[in-house]
Amino acid sequence: MWSGRMPDNKDLVSTLQKNGRITSQKVADAMDQIDRGIFVPPGEPSYMDHPVPIGYNATISAPHMHAICLELLKDHLQPGMHALDIGAGTGYLTAIFALMVGDTGRSVGVEHIPELTATAVANVQKSNAARLLNIGSLSLHTGDGRDGFPEHAPYDAIHVGAAAPSIPPALTDQLKPGGRLVIPVGEVFQELIVIDKDLKGELKKSEHLSVRYVPLTDRQSQLNKKL
Repeated sequence: MWSGRMPDNKDLVSTLQKNGRITSQKVADAMDQIDRGIFVPPGEPSYMDHPVPIGYNATISAPHMHAICLELLKDHLQPGMHALDIGAGTGYLTAIFALMVGDTGRSVGVEHIPELTATAVANVQKSNAARLLNIGSLSLHTGDGRDGFPEHAPYDAIHVGAAAPSIPPALTDQLKPGGRLVIPVGEVFQELIVIDKDLKGELKKSEHLSVRYVPLTDRQSQLNKKL
């Protein structure tokens, strides 16, 4: 993380590259095309490297965490592939996934707060991913992300933007052989876990780094959470 406010999205991406959080041109290009400022609530700093509250006891993750997750998933976000974004929030990462998998792919965002789902749709409509939403290769849904989204499974890439106490079985079930799941796991202490499913369907788990995310929980528990 760094201190100080970046003036715009291009400077944000450039700083993430200089700090080694973005290491591939593919991720840089995708983050450059989706302006984070569209997906951050008015009055909040769009381009600083820290989480931002988006209402309903939820946040949009810090830019460096989005960059890290995109780098971990980039090989599974090729044109024509299917991606699932759990805890889609304001729709930012779902929109980036959509650009990376393209017209022939599928990017699905799941958020259990209906007001946030509606906001995410409105945000995407103002972004460079609007066309993909309109043709149906990007979609945003209200539901319990712990159940995944079976309708468009299996997925080449699954990202979870909140910390689960354990890995939801539905997500590994919906992961395609050869696919990758990135999920923060833990309660007091959390680790960003990478799960790869090989072509035989066997899972390999590795810990990537220590993190701090809001919890992956049910809608009512989230709304009742005291910050």
